Amino acid sequence: MERDGYAKSESVIGTDSKLLVEIVQGCLVNNREAQRKLYQHFYGYAMSVCVRYSKDAEEAREVLNDGFMKVFTKLKQYDQNKPFKGWLRRIMINTALDNYRHNLKHYHSADLETAPPVADTSDVVSDLNYEYLMELIQQLSPAYRTVFNLYVIDGYTHEEIAEMLNISSGTSKSNLSKARANLREVLKKNRVDELEQYI
Repeated sequence: MERDGYAKSESVIGTDSKLLVEIVQGCLVNNREAQRKLYQHFYGYAMSVCVRYSKDAEEAREVLNDGFMKVFTKLKQYDQNKPFKGWLRRIMINTALDNYRHNLKHYHSADLETAPPVADTSDVVSDLNYEYLMELIQQLSPAYRTVFNLYVIDGYTHEEIAEMLNISSGTSKSNLSKARANLREVLKKNRVDELEQYI
C-alpha cells in the first residue's frame, strides 16, 4: 500500500471515510490523481442522478462532466463537517437544472398540454423496480421529467421547485399530475403489449 493511501481499491472508499478526506484534500490542491479517484468513485452515483434529468445517456454524461467541473472548482466551499455525497448530489441536480433551463428554448411547449387529465391519483411509483422506472421517466417530456424527479425522487416541495425552475407552484403541481398520467398511460400500454405476446 502506498503512503498517500490512493492505492486502495475504489470500493474501500466510504462516503465519509478518512481516505475520502485525503482525496478531497488532494483535490483542493489540484492533485490530478486525487481528482481522478474522486471522479471514479462517485461516477456511478452522480450518473444515477444526472440520468434522471436527461433525455439520454449522452446528455447525462455531459451534465455529469459539467457537474464534476463545478465540484472541482467549488470544492473550497464544501463544508467538510457535512456528508460529501449530499453536497455532490446537490451540485449534480443544480447542473442538470442549469442544462434544462439552457435547453428550455429548444423544448416544445406544446408537450406541456399533451397529457390527458388525471383521473386516478394513485402513486405510479409503487410496484416498479428502479431501472424500469428510470426508463419510463426518461420518456417523459423535459418539463414533466424535471418536476417528477425533483418532487418524487429528490423530495423537493412544489414551492421549492417553482423557485428553482422559475415557474408557479401551480404549474409544478400540474406538471407532476401530467407526468404521473403519462407514466400511467405508458404502464397500461406496456402491460397490454406484454400480455399480447402470450396470446
